[in-house]
Amino acid sequence: MPEHESAVESVIENEWALLDPEVRRSPERVGALLHPDFHEFGASGRHWDRAAIIASLAVTTDPGSRPFIASGMKGVRLAPDLVHLTYDTESDGSLAHRSSLWRLTESGWLLYFHQATPFSERAT
Repeated sequence: MPEHESAVESVIENEWALLDPEVRRSPERVGALLHPDFHEFGASGRHWDRAAIIASLAVTTDPGSRPFIASGMKGVRLAPDLVHLTYDTESDGSLAHRSSLWRLTESGWLLYFHQATPFSERAT
């Protein structure tokens, strides 16, 4: 089990990094955490690929902006090279359920897929 826990801990650390505004403003730092085949279904409903999300985060994350408030982050190792995380976020009053799939590559754990689904307090 320690190997399982270590994988989940590594992925959670990487996910926290991607929520950090300083990391989000850096195309190099974001790119180092995203799988070459990364894609996302954002809270807006938009489908993002790797290049689009890297470019968008670099220009839309203001210096000094607050990090997302995340809660309930937990993970499970689905296969030797695959970890699934789930958690909720709040940012400026907007709530989202989040799901991430991380794949183990030669360069370490990289985010392969992410989905954010908006919700309201009433719907929880």
